[in-house]
Amino acid sequence: MTTVATDFETIIGLEVHVHLTTASKMFCGCSADYAGAEPNTHVCPVCLGMPGTLPVINERAIEYIVMAGLALNCEIAEYSKFDRKNYPYPDLMKGYQISQYDLPICRNGWLDVEVNGERRRVRIQRVHMEEDTAKLIHRQDPVTGERYSLIDVNRSGVPLVEIVSYPDIRSPAEAREYLVKLRQILRYIGVSRANMEEGDFRCDANISLRPRGTDVLGPKVEVKNMNSFRAVFEALSFEERRQAEVLSSGGAVVQETRGWDDERKVTVPQRTKEEASDYRYFPEPDLPPLRLSREWVERIRQRLPELPDAKRERFRTFGLSEYEAGLLSEDRARADYFERLMAALEGEPSRRAKVAANWMLGEVARWLNEREAEMEAFPVPAERLAELAMLVERGTITGQVAKKVFDEMTATGEAASAIVERAGLAQISAADELRGLVRKVIEANPKAVADYRAGKEAAVKFLIGQVMRETRGRANPQLVHELLTEELQ
Repeated sequence: MTTVATDFETIIGLEVHVHLTTASKMFCGCSADYAGAEPNTHVCPVCLGMPGTLPVINERAIEYIVMAGLALNCEIAEYSKFDRKNYPYPDLMKGYQISQYDLPICRNGWLDVEVNGERRRVRIQRVHMEEDTAKLIHRQDPVTGERYSLIDVNRSGVPLVEIVSYPDIRSPAEAREYLVKLRQILRYIGVSRANMEEGDFRCDANISLRPRGTDVLGPKVEVKNMNSFRAVFEALSFEERRQAEVLSSGGAVVQETRGWDDERKVTVPQRTKEEASDYRYFPEPDLPPLRLSREWVERIRQRLPELPDAKRERFRTFGLSEYEAGLLSEDRARADYFERLMAALEGEPSRRAKVAANWMLGEVARWLNEREAEMEAFPVPAERLAELAMLVERGTITGQVAKKVFDEMTATGEAASAIVERAGLAQISAADELRGLVRKVIEANPKAVADYRAGKEAAVKFLIGQVMRETRGRANPQLVHELLTEELQ
């Protein structure tokens, strides 16, 4: 079969819809925190689309979209407006959606992505503001088998940002990496939870193929119903193969909207693709145009946190590896904790960074992974973890004992020094105290002694382990090694 890699070039553009974490909806005062609420309880005449009601713009939502635009290297328009987007779906309470068409708030941005060691720039065409729709719930009567749909209006009117890329993406893997990085940035700046599984971060993909060496775009297919990064990758990979087979056999790809069937791992036709003219856009008469002063935008720019790429590069200046810096900067809460931990430690910056990284990527990561928890759930303040780390650095306790103290700290909240004192866990570093234990271990393990004297250096590690067990991990390992070597010789 003809392969995509040799004969065709894949062209992908992504449209990402993101819920903003504002307290209220976009054009009314209803709570936007509707997750888990009873259906149709976060509603009012405005978001129900009742006649005679008037929308009012949510200022915090405008602030958040400007933050997103700045973080994505966009130009921020001094003048923009809202438009009515008309289409006859039952989840539109007013019969139209308030959106933006020709004058979006943000345009001409970019995002760099890296796949297989190659960095490419994906241009962002626009970032515009709109409101979300209601949610349709499809059911079937268990007795009659009749199918029907219910409407939950809680989601209607929630602030929604649409981020539209240019068709610059060249593979499903690149599309996935773009989405992962986009979500990371939105979470870093605090404008969205951006959870795909909960619908906070939704993606539609436009994909087409063209013969390699040409620059004419072919008919595009829009793929919907992808609710995870894995689903996006699988759906685009399938569509890439499907279109290649159609074109290789002499057929023509139909411009249409297709849905991803996650169980069957195929895309299925849904409807022909709409054009902008089908929506009959016109300026929203009930809302004034937006005029954003340069001073206001600059004040927002100054409040932006350090973004992931910049933070990762700064962490590398501490002497951390690319891998370590990448993991520590992956999540803002983790990065912030690492910096607090590093600041609370003693010593040279490079040593403090290494100690903090070892704890973050070791015991802290283990604790979080075992509970499938986020960094915010970690119960030990950075200053208290620094106290534990310094007990190891000063030789007060061993690394083995420190792990036990760590578990006790996370379970009880007790300070490390208090746990060490209460349980008598201080490191034994007195040669006279350890020499008797060393001799006892040597006498109890004649085979290991014989192996060592036969040239098997690894045998001494076994003997060290026996001494550590006798002392419940409290013995100074370096001193134990010296004493064992001395006694054996």
